[in-house]
Amino acid sequence: MSCFTGCFEWSKPASGKVGNFKVCVCGGAGGIGQPLCMLMASNPHVSELCVYDLTLAMVPAAGVAADLSHLEKKSKVKGYALDKDDLPRDKLAECLTGCNLVLVPAGMPRKPGQTRSDLLAINAGIAKNIVEACAKFCPDAVLGLIVNPVNSVVPAMCELYKKKGLDPRKICGVTSLDIVRANKFVHEITGAPLD
Repeated sequence: MSCFTGCFEWSKPASGKVGNFKVCVCGGAGGIGQPLCMLMASNPHVSELCVYDLTLAMVPAAGVAADLSHLEKKSKVKGYALDKDDLPRDKLAECLTGCNLVLVPAGMPRKPGQTRSDLLAINAGIAKNIVEACAKFCPDAVLGLIVNPVNSVVPAMCELYKKKGLDPRKICGVTSLDIVRANKFVHEITGAPLD
């Protein structure tokens, strides 16, 4: 079972039918975004998947979407790309309108010598642009932020939602990858079983 299954229970589609969810992965052409897109495209609850990334991504969002559209699954997949100076709130209406779930594996990784504050300054801005677009085009969607440092970015984005009169409980941090990594490290050091 996917760690995102619970999100589908939080946000029922307008049609009321399970299995009719629109999902967007912002940062969908990246190293975390691509496998996440595949999981979403394979999920029987997802009828429409939007793959969004920047035009400067090493792999084009349209290419990821084209590959995923070949899966023998029901989801319709479409790619969207913006230039780095474009604002999502000005350009992603089609992509985000009607979304039930928006997953955001976006942002820069922490570089050697970089402090958490340095990383927050960069990634909070990236998250803010996407969250503002979600507030405008899909205010009822659940947002799963996979943007480091998660424990600082999520509360800041919740405050942004509160100021817009939206429900901050719709925004959550996704730390599944951190937990999987930690479990693997513990296994390697202690020999404890992985199951």
